[in-house]
Amino acid sequence: MALLQISEPGQSPNPHGRRIAVGIDLGTTHSLVAAVRNGVPECLPDDQGRVILPSVVRYLDAQRRQIGFDALAQQSNDPGNTIASVKRLMGRGLADVAHAARLPYALVDAPGMVRVRTIAGEKSPVEVSAEILATLRFRAEDSFADDIFGAVITVPAYFDDAQRQATKDAAQLAGLNVLRLINEPTAAAIAYGLDNASEGIYAVFDLGGGTFDISVLRLTRGVFEVMATGGDSALGGDDYDRALADWALAQV
Repeated sequence: MALLQISEPGQSPNPHGRRIAVGIDLGTTHSLVAAVRNGVPECLPDDQGRVILPSVVRYLDAQRRQIGFDALAQQSNDPGNTIASVKRLMGRGLADVAHAARLPYALVDAPGMVRVRTIAGEKSPVEVSAEILATLRFRAEDSFADDIFGAVITVPAYFDDAQRQATKDAAQLAGLNVLRLINEPTAAAIAYGLDNASEGIYAVFDLGGGTFDISVLRLTRGVFEVMATGGDSALGGDDYDRALADWALAQV
């Protein structure tokens, strides 16, 4: 398990106490939560054994909602109230959303951040993301039969301050204490054990649901430094799907 020994100034750590921390990948298309058990990292499954969670929220009315696979299954039947790929809207105004006209749900211009119009009222990307994060939090709490002290959450390396703050706000709304935000390329490098490898410079490609990026990392004394990052914020899996659909329709 991921255990953190916490002590206040002037106090000694309690060897019998434990606080559980998890890692969360809040993805454009899918999300998941993981932890370390007996020194081995593992993704935590839901009650049906599925480790991934589609990053999709469907609003049925002001009180009811579906999240994950249930929402995804109804996406074609209720596209206007089924919010997918909300990560691409985090911390963004309407003018910043180049693909707004092609979304199946309606966006509303609002100060600071765009909002989504649903049957349950206007929802911010922070609120929608919080639904996904809360589902992962409940999954983790069920897995450990205990409360979660905090979470480390991955974010794209190109995320600016507004997008990072929006991610923190979503986690707080979901009842999660954000211990740290970690850049996705750095997380990928650590996951593949590069932190234990020789010092040097590494290139990490990140092809996700919303973006296609490359980051160049320097590993020095176990510390990763992001030297440069670049890519296209409109060249992810969503965009490939849309291009293929457009091509197929053009053949008719």
